Amino acid sequence: MREALCIHLGQGGVQIGNACWELFCLEHGIQPDGQMPSDKTIGGGDDAFNTFFSETGAGKHVPRCVMVDLEPTVVDEVRTGTYRQLFHPEQLISGKEDAANNFARGRACDASVGDDDGIHAVVVAVCLLLLVLLLLL
Repeated sequence: MREALCIHLGQGGVQIGNACWELFCLEHGIQPDGQMPSDKTIGGGDDAFNTFFSETGAGKHVPRCVMVDLEPTVVDEVRTGTYRQLFHPEQLISGKEDAANNFARGRACDASVGDDDGIHAVVVAVCLLLLVLLLLL
């Protein structure tokens, strides 16, 4: 069986990703908390949902995805939305400040926080999370 790993970047990517994962849950009978009712039979026992979800030891189904945005507002919508329990907190990565589509402001924000914060921390977090997810596949 093949597994898919989804990477949602930026405001649009995170918003589309949130809608897609809601749809995947509806299609595969997975509840917003990641649980699948025991009386649910998907396609006569078909386990196609394993392409998009990993099952934990507790029976919770977690999406194989990462959502990243430098501005925290959109990722915070996922963190507080209906499907907030579906995602592991390490899958939702956000920066501290928005550049408001202004290159100079974004460049100044990145330079003002130093090498340990800002974009560099986000890149490192994404790389580490992807490595862990790939090792689990």
